[in-house]
Amino acid sequence: MPTEPIAPAPPGAAAITLAGVGYAPPGHPPILAGIDWTVPAGAFHALLGRSGCGKTTLLKLTAGLLPPGTGTVCLEGRAPQGPAEGVGFVFQTPTLLDWSTALENVLLPLSLRRGPRRGGRDRALALLDGLGLGSLAGRYPRQLSGGQQARVAIARALVDSPRVLLLDEPFSSLDALTREALQEDLAALCARDGVTALLVTHDIAEAVFLADRVVLMAAGRITGEVTVDLPHPRPPGIRYDPGFNARCRVLREALDRA
Repeated sequence: MPTEPIAPAPPGAAAITLAGVGYAPPGHPPILAGIDWTVPAGAFHALLGRSGCGKTTLLKLTAGLLPPGTGTVCLEGRAPQGPAEGVGFVFQTPTLLDWSTALENVLLPLSLRRGPRRGGRDRALALLDGLGLGSLAGRYPRQLSGGQQARVAIARALVDSPRVLLLDEPFSSLDALTREALQEDLAALCARDGVTALLVTHDIAEAVFLADRVVLMAAGRITGEVTVDLPHPRPPGIRYDPGFNARCRVLREALDRA
């Protein structure tokens, strides 16, 4: 069951705080150990590391989907005891309901939590329209491309106006052009709504394009942090800027040293 709704963090406060967090599945070696990390309200942070380093586990702990074995996890000052209201989650695959339309899939969180909410349908339609799916709201997942399904999943995570958005490699299965377009849409939506976002990725360019700060992980530990001091909003063409590429190189070298 969801915890009580989390209270909005005041400007400059921490939206996500991890202190001494560790996790080990029962009967198995630790996956995470000694994680200390803070994400300020309204910031966009990225977790960058190779597959198997513990990124997704850390995201699930942050979401309240797993309890930490050691340490504490706080969302806007409260330790989650399960999936918390005010938090949206976008998984690696869209996980849409095949028998529901795009609009019905977007409205699903509202229906599950407390039934239809006044204005919910309008917000869902506005999100779909903002993601380029305004004319496809009545289509079923089988009638949508992979990129379109990913857009529906993002709209579903945002429909309840979350203050914290957690994303687990949501674009990893898409082609490069679709992935870049979705990165731009996501950045615009988060900036517009003032959402605190935490993205798990193994794509260096994606981390640099989206994040204010990139946290590096290896073997279940944080090995470094890099501030991405590029202005927002970031235009698509910045991906070809020497400064953008220099930051990508810094992160790659840091990963190679980890």
